[in-house]
Amino acid sequence: MKKESQYDINLAKLALKTHHFEFELGPDFFALFDQPLVEQGDLHADVELIKTERVMTLNFHISGTVRLTCDRSLDEFDQPMDIEEQLLVRFGDESKELDDNVLQITPETQSLPLAQHLYDYIGLALPMKKLHPRFQNEADDNPDAPTKLIFSTRPADDAPDDDEPADPRWAALRNLN
Repeated sequence: MKKESQYDINLAKLALKTHHFEFELGPDFFALFDQPLVEQGDLHADVELIKTERVMTLNFHISGTVRLTCDRSLDEFDQPMDIEEQLLVRFGDESKELDDNVLQITPETQSLPLAQHLYDYIGLALPMKKLHPRFQNEADDNPDAPTKLIFSTRPADDAPDDDEPADPRWAALRNLN
């Protein structure tokens, strides 16, 4: 028996109605994946499966915390997660992924593995910039912090004087400011 099978749904015994499944996503779950995106967490997944003759709709609600490393200080911290996702599974001639949230399976398929989907939903919900909570409100606390970034290839000391004649090729670009 595979370790992943505890995150599979047995489709053969499901009637045409709404079903509810619960999964605990802890150390055993994250050990299934050799990806450094998320390695630790304590999450609870509620999955509502609505089965009809032609399609199954799976509504995921994943809540809990994952352990992340701060990009600034390298301190570890717990990031709260509250994820709502939907996966559509339709029946067809062959098994394939039609879209990010649409799968096609054959009617003879016995089980639907959810482990990779759960892991992907967690990974997609992670913030791009992983900041420890003590740094997250830092920009709000400092009213002098710049509100927009200005990129330049020339140092600030080397700013052009208004009296200096401009290169005619760049004159049109100056008017954009």
